[in-house]
Amino acid sequence: MSDRPAGSQWLKEHYELSDYILMHSSYIGSPESIELTSRGCVEQVYTARYAPARDTPLLHLEFSLKYDDINLDFLSAVFEKLPMTDLIAYIESSPSGRYTRRVGYLYEFLTGRQLVIATPITGNYVDLLDSEKYITGNTIKNTRWHINDNLLGSRFFCPVVRKTRTLVELLNQSIPGQIEQLKRSISEATFRRAVNYLYNKETRSSYEIERESPSPDRIEKFISLLTTAGTEPDNRLLEEHRLVQLQNSIVDSRFADSTFRDFQNYIGQSLPHSQQLVHYVCPPPSFVYSLINGLGDTATKTSGIYPEVRAAIIAFGFVFIHPFEDGNGRLHRFLIHDILVHDGAVPQGLIIPVSAHMLSNMREYDSVLEKYSKPLMQRIRYNMNDLGELLVTNEEKVENYFRYPDLTDQCIYLAQTIHATLEHDMPDELQFIQRYDEAKRVLQNIVDMPDKDLNLMITFLHQNNGIFPKRRRERFAKLSDEEIDNMQKKFREVFELNDDDK
Repeated sequence: MSDRPAGSQWLKEHYELSDYILMHSSYIGSPESIELTSRGCVEQVYTARYAPARDTPLLHLEFSLKYDDINLDFLSAVFEKLPMTDLIAYIESSPSGRYTRRVGYLYEFLTGRQLVIATPITGNYVDLLDSEKYITGNTIKNTRWHINDNLLGSRFFCPVVRKTRTLVELLNQSIPGQIEQLKRSISEATFRRAVNYLYNKETRSSYEIERESPSPDRIEKFISLLTTAGTEPDNRLLEEHRLVQLQNSIVDSRFADSTFRDFQNYIGQSLPHSQQLVHYVCPPPSFVYSLINGLGDTATKTSGIYPEVRAAIIAFGFVFIHPFEDGNGRLHRFLIHDILVHDGAVPQGLIIPVSAHMLSNMREYDSVLEKYSKPLMQRIRYNMNDLGELLVTNEEKVENYFRYPDLTDQCIYLAQTIHATLEHDMPDELQFIQRYDEAKRVLQNIVDMPDKDLNLMITFLHQNNGIFPKRRRERFAKLSDEEIDNMQKKFREVFELNDDDK
């Protein structure tokens, strides 16, 4: 006998919700098994003793809450299909039940509609999310349902983050501990110089991700912005006034916004014959303010949890909302630093150059963005006119995709990026600065040149793997060939370059 769907998978088939992707699908059959699909989803077979007593939507919904991963976007679609009378009867049949109360609370949370329950709700308070399976937020006690609401946000924006084995292992690594280890590896003076260099590198990398070459004054403005990371209280992190100020400080003044957008935007590329290839359709403008307000609720609800998780859900949540015409990507990456410093994972005045790592590994960065955008693009419907203006035609079908994202992959990605930067990128940068200082001293002993000439010589040698480029010879006409040969030799010794590097 073939395996029979159960829980969310049964509901998906029963209500013909084919546009929804389930991270965990359950079946009843034999033997028990669990498989990971090519799309990264789990398919699990349970024996008959786990099966719902009857094939009814509410019993399969209860099964889903017990055994499947919670998917608020999918549940909201199920609740729109469920007859309210059936739901009320189910709750009144067991008003103290843990799962009946969870179902009632989630229905009201996701739909904004209140159920008329004649039977008093009783029972001890229970957590809405299992903290062994999910990252949970600060608890709000709901007296109506005797539920501890430990979700990560409000009904306007509420991400879900699953505690996968990979994420748990990453969260067990100490960011402050790794930073302290780096600081102990070099002198305090060198570390201070390195910090200035890293701020500059992070700025240039963040612009380069957007394929922009900013002017020196815009670079200075962004560096100045980065140095303010972590200075705002939670209740101001995502205020419109603050976000507008941040956006104005990093974009060309001609594209500075005074409010969040009131038009539909999208991310795409131009094709021949005036065609557009659309990669991502941003939330319709009617959703933007409530989504940003909901993101603010998430900032409040998650205060005190893992800084790298909070940085991921706030920064990626922001960029997926895309509230401005320009500058969203750079603000998204600024918010990562903002949260990490604000929450004490990174000390004030220091930066982990995650943008530089993203730039060097663009495939992984693009992939984690696409994990969010691709499922949306399968569900969303839109029209586009000859001017490239886009109109979403099924807003009601995609609204809750924007409101209730699963950001597990984004949290894993950011945690991996932070630790890779700390373990590899930053030590390499610190070593470069130490060698740069050493090379500068050695070359100064060969020829006592002005500082700007010495720095330029090192730049040319570094760019050409320790060999002085002949086309630059006229710039150093005052130096003899022997002096230049000696400089090449000493530079290569300091940077441990061998003949294979030529």
